[in-house]
Amino acid sequence: MSLPFKEHPLRHQLVNELHVRTYMPLRAPARLSHVAAVCGERGSGRTVRHLHELLERHGIPRPERIEQYYLVSLGDLRILWERHTEFVSYTFSLPGPFTHPFADPVITQLPADWLAEIPGEVIAAISLALEPADTPEYSLDELTALFGGHPVIGSEVVGGLARAYSDLRIHEDGFSRLLLRDQGLSPNQAGRLAKRLLEVSSYRAMALLGLPPAREANVCLSDAERRLVAVSSHMACQEDRGQEVLESDLLAELTDLAAEIEAVAARTSYRFEASRAYYNLVMQRLDQLRQRRIEGLQTFTEFLDARLAPAVATCDSTAKRQQGLAERAARLTSLLRARVEVELQKQNRSLLESMNRRTKLQLRLQETVEGLSVIAIGYYGVGLLAYLLKGLEAHGRHIDATYVTGLSAPLIVLIAWFGIRRMKSRLLKSGPE
Repeated sequence: MSLPFKEHPLRHQLVNELHVRTYMPLRAPARLSHVAAVCGERGSGRTVRHLHELLERHGIPRPERIEQYYLVSLGDLRILWERHTEFVSYTFSLPGPFTHPFADPVITQLPADWLAEIPGEVIAAISLALEPADTPEYSLDELTALFGGHPVIGSEVVGGLARAYSDLRIHEDGFSRLLLRDQGLSPNQAGRLAKRLLEVSSYRAMALLGLPPAREANVCLSDAERRLVAVSSHMACQEDRGQEVLESDLLAELTDLAAEIEAVAARTSYRFEASRAYYNLVMQRLDQLRQRRIEGLQTFTEFLDARLAPAVATCDSTAKRQQGLAERAARLTSLLRARVEVELQKQNRSLLESMNRRTKLQLRLQETVEGLSVIAIGYYGVGLLAYLLKGLEAHGRHIDATYVTGLSAPLIVLIAWFGIRRMKSRLLKSGPE
């Protein structure tokens, strides 16, 4: 049916965006395996081809297009594939009773060679078990044994409709463990709860990716800060000490420092911003759990916030430190450039004064040469006139060549002087072209 109005080209895309983070309805008992692999923002093509390969192995037609998520059933096994900004997650769900929550992970039912070729690097791998309400309640010692003897954290979630336990550690099989106890969940509530807990685990790992670069960056920034202090000290004491360190050398040092700081920032700024974003997602998902304390156990929020908050704060402080050092280096560079420009202006003024003195000297020399030129031209003019008069006298003309030559000499010199002055006046009026 055609609509009686013109649609915005992004209308359907924007509506579909509300549903890209879907979930699988769950009914206890059930077990899940969840894997998150970092493949970068440009790795989605590889992950889609890898998913197509699994579908072809099970005789499932290849979908025309895969957007942000894809949900498919392989018999009793259900797979939810999701594409995030930097990573791709796989959630494998298998309903049915089990003897031990974590003894036989669901992921072992998938082809081993296909699992080995998952694009990217696995950042999170979780085994989750959903137990029905009639399962006998565990004592604290039994819970500790289920999690390999490690301290257990947990809380009532979804307003008391379920209990969640974990130790947030990696066990011998390479998976972390989550145990959910159904106390009245609907299938949709159970699916959303499992998804939120799995997302907390994945986003927590992604948030902590910024901590190692922050520690490495702080080492580089400490060295840059020390060198920056040394340069500023040289600049402050340079007038007292004289020109021990050339300003050009200081400027080169500052330029190198600014480049190093910018290089560190270029490597880490995205990671730090991503860590802050993932941390906010973790805290958002924890709020959505609606936790209640279980006596004797830390809640998920208490445990994660006590460890995640300092790590993210380290990333934030490192980012601010980078920005502060870059600004300080820029201010010192501007100050030093201003000083260099002032020195250059002083040198240019001295050079102009020297050129002015040379110009005056050249003008005096030119005037001297101008006088000599008048004498020389007058001398040659008198000589030519003398040759002319002597020639006329030799042909019988009644002319006293010597007498006339003597009388005309002042006139010829005057004419020469007047001609040179006139030429000089024209040149000055015309000016340089």
